[in-house]
Amino acid sequence: MFEKDSLLYGILLGLCIPFVGFATFQMLSERIAEMESLGTEIQTIHIRKRTLAIFAICLNLIPFNIFQKKRFESSMRGVMIATLIYVFVWIAYFVYLMF
Repeated sequence: MFEKDSLLYGILLGLCIPFVGFATFQMLSERIAEMESLGTEIQTIHIRKRTLAIFAICLNLIPFNIFQKKRFESSMRGVMIATLIYVFVWIAYFVYLMF
């Protein structure tokens, strides 16, 4: 999977991994909240969407580290571009909650 050194490949991989990661994190947090076998105090735990988004963006560290070990500089650059795009979108979406 990580055998190609290409800027476009890095961008595509950097855009897909956080998207899938966010969907997975959100699904898991909803499933945990719906579990009836947990006590009432644990059911009130709610993970914010902005925290899940940050975790999903951080998932780009995995392919970035793999590309770094293989010295695929173009793919690393692509992952970094995708990560910066997601960071700017995150800031634009949640700016009203920060200040």
